[in-house]
Amino acid sequence: MKGAIVFLVVFAIVVVITLGNTSIPPGQNLYNIVLPNTQAASGYFVAGSSIDAVTAIIAVFNGVIYGFVAWLIFTLVTWGSKKNKNENITVNVNVNGNPSPPPPP
Repeated sequence: MKGAIVFLVVFAIVVVITLGNTSIPPGQNLYNIVLPNTQAASGYFVAGSSIDAVTAIIAVFNGVIYGFVAWLIFTLVTWGSKKNKNENITVNVNVNGNPSPPPPP
């Protein structure tokens, strides 16, 4: 769940930054590879705003890529920190009022 929050926060920040500057890699290059020869769509505005469609698509590409990288780093760091911790858990089970025997040494 925390990983999803990390992804969404980084996604939102990168989208806002990229809307101001579309030259942030790799959004422009990915746009040219995935949607070649569609620069004519730059005249279409998104939902009546002052943001054109090409800029919005590049911003989403960047947001997804950087969000995924941040999520992956976060997941690996938390997984690595959990791996180093040894947890000893003692469970006592009572069956019909009789306690369980102690664990073997």
